[in-house]
Amino acid sequence: MLRRELALALRTLPFLDARADAPEGYVQLTTKPALKLLVWQPDALEWIFRSDHRLDHPGSRSMRPVLGPKSLLWLDGPRYEAYRRLLGPQLGARRLGDYHSLIEEAADRAVTELTPGTVFALPEWTRRVTLDIAGRILLGNVENGVLDAFTTWLDRALGSPYRSLLYRAFKGGLPRSEAWLDRELVRSARATAPPALASLLVAPGNPLGAIDDDELRDQIVSLLFAGHETTASATAWTLYWLDRHDRLRHDVLTELSSTTDSGADAKAVPLLQATVQESLRITPPVPAAGNRTLPEATELLGRTLPRGSVVSPSIYLAHRQPDYFPAPQRFDPGRFLGTRPLPQRYLPFGGGSRHCLGSQLGQLEVRIITATLLRRRVLRCVNPSAGVPTVRGHAMAPSGRLRMEVTACHD
Repeated sequence: MLRRELALALRTLPFLDARADAPEGYVQLTTKPALKLLVWQPDALEWIFRSDHRLDHPGSRSMRPVLGPKSLLWLDGPRYEAYRRLLGPQLGARRLGDYHSLIEEAADRAVTELTPGTVFALPEWTRRVTLDIAGRILLGNVENGVLDAFTTWLDRALGSPYRSLLYRAFKGGLPRSEAWLDRELVRSARATAPPALASLLVAPGNPLGAIDDDELRDQIVSLLFAGHETTASATAWTLYWLDRHDRLRHDVLTELSSTTDSGADAKAVPLLQATVQESLRITPPVPAAGNRTLPEATELLGRTLPRGSVVSPSIYLAHRQPDYFPAPQRFDPGRFLGTRPLPQRYLPFGGGSRHCLGSQLGQLEVRIITATLLRRRVLRCVNPSAGVPTVRGHAMAPSGRLRMEVTACHD
């Protein structure tokens, strides 16, 4: 069964596409050392998310060395709940208004640099914009050199699935960030003041208690990574799909011309929001929603799964079921106009107790960046054949070769 895990790692999308029609709604990946299943059957997903607080979350073997063993992404129990209680309210709907101007300013700065005739790598550009935003929300005005070094390290670790596999096979795992970068991130975090999120982690009397430098490093790296990588992919995919559909792009531009809203209010730009949601469906930034370990023998998927079995919800395959999403290969934002999909059918941000804390913030960023770019620039995809999904760590981004050309300005 190791062969299937290897195929999933190296040829992720062909592997998944070949199993999209499997009637049982799961595929068995391994039997040893534990049974591991990739699952997209709706009733099973509903059970997993409903029971999530009782399951263990071992995390990713490949990403654990990168983000660190103390990352909140792998934590369970009271410590994990304490992090969610501390950070969740700061990223929820009631606080989104606090970030509008920060996101708008970052989008404006990035778009201003795109002059007519500029040809740029779309995934690289969106990662730069969203990392700027994540850095400011988390650390305040962190020095650009620190974020540049952070990007260089992630590109080295995650930029190629084959290189990542070689790191794991011959060097004991993906490369950890250099010691000097860790020190700078920790120093920046301890120097923050409100409203920067990191200030909550180091504030005296916070519900987490004292956090040592190792744990703080792991949380800052995890929040920077999770706070920009998937949002960058979602933004790049949204812009790519708009380029591929002229009528849709025209209708979104018409919608934007009818309002002065920056894209911050999803209700003011329903077609743009539906476009973002459809982009998250057909090209989800993360194809799987993390591992869950069963603490006891469980009846699931029409069989008895032994204690210690690992189940991993497949976002990618859940989003490609024609009984819920007719013609699932077709890009159609109309699926999301006036409807609210079931969480076991549409899960771009995972679900259960591990549902992404930044899901609403991420969509807010995608809308504002996309609206800013469409209003101020006219783009043309130079090489649309490069608009193919590639695996970047555990994320799914457009190929790094995908390029856009700025053909006109509206400034």
